[in-house]
Amino acid sequence: MTEFCKVETDGRILTVTLNRPELLNALHPPANVELGKVFDDFDADPELWVAIITGEGRGFCAGNDLKFQASGKMGGGGVEIPQRGFGGLTARYDCDKPVIAAVNGVAMGGGFEIALACDILIASEDAKFALPEPRVGLAALAGGMHRLPRQIGLKHAMGMMLTGRRVDAREGQTLGFVNEVVPAGELMPTARRWAEQICECSPLSVRATKQAAMQGLAYGTIEAAMEARYDAVRTMMKSEDWVEGPKAFAEKRKPNWKGR
Repeated sequence: MTEFCKVETDGRILTVTLNRPELLNALHPPANVELGKVFDDFDADPELWVAIITGEGRGFCAGNDLKFQASGKMGGGGVEIPQRGFGGLTARYDCDKPVIAAVNGVAMGGGFEIALACDILIASEDAKFALPEPRVGLAALAGGMHRLPRQIGLKHAMGMMLTGRRVDAREGQTLGFVNEVVPAGELMPTARRWAEQICECSPLSVRATKQAAMQGLAYGTIEAAMEARYDAVRTMMKSEDWVEGPKAFAEKRKPNWKGR
C-alpha cells in the first residue's frame, strides 16, 4: 500500500500517479522515500517494461514541499531524501527501463527535475515548467542544473535557470525537452500510446539502447563512446530475443519477446 502516490499495473506498463493534489503534488521526504521504493520495485520486476509518472489533480508536481521544510520537521532525525533522489528518480542512474513523464499542469522545481530525469516527456497544453529555486534562495540540486543544459543547450538553459521564468508546453517542445503536446484530456492516452510502442520492441534492445545512450554521454568523442563496453548490450546479444527478432522478421510475424 502507498500513501503519497497511486500505483497501477496494466500488462507490461506501470503507472505512478503522485497523489498530494491539495499541494499540487509537492513532495516531502516521506513521499520521496515511498517513490524510491516504488521505482526500486519497478526496476527489479522483469514483468514490467515501461513506467509512466503523472500527477493527480491540477498539477504534475510543484516541487519540494517548502511548508514542510520550513516547519523544521526535516531536522532532528527526520526522513531524508533517499539515495535515488527526488521523486525516487532524479538520482536513479542505473535503471535501463524507460520512464515516461506525463506532465499535467505545473512542473516546478523538483517536479521539473523529475520530468527531466524521464526518458520521454508528454505535456498537456496547460503544462508549465520552471526551475524557480533562485527566487526562494535555493538551487535546482536534484539534477536540473545539469540535465537542462544537456537537453536544450547552455544558453537556453541559462535563460531559464538564472531567471526562474516559466515556460509553457509549446515553448518546451520548441526548446527540445518536450516530445509531444496534447490537450489535457488526451495526455494519459498519449503517454500510454508511447509506452505501448516501446513495448512492441524487444525489452533487452530498449534497455541496451538507453544504457548505451546515457553512459555514452560520459565520453568526449563518438569514437570513445562506441568503443566502450555496455553490460546491457552484452546481455542483449546473448539473449533469446537476439535470435527471435530476425527470425520473426523472416517469417513475417510479430516477435514473441521474452526479455531474456
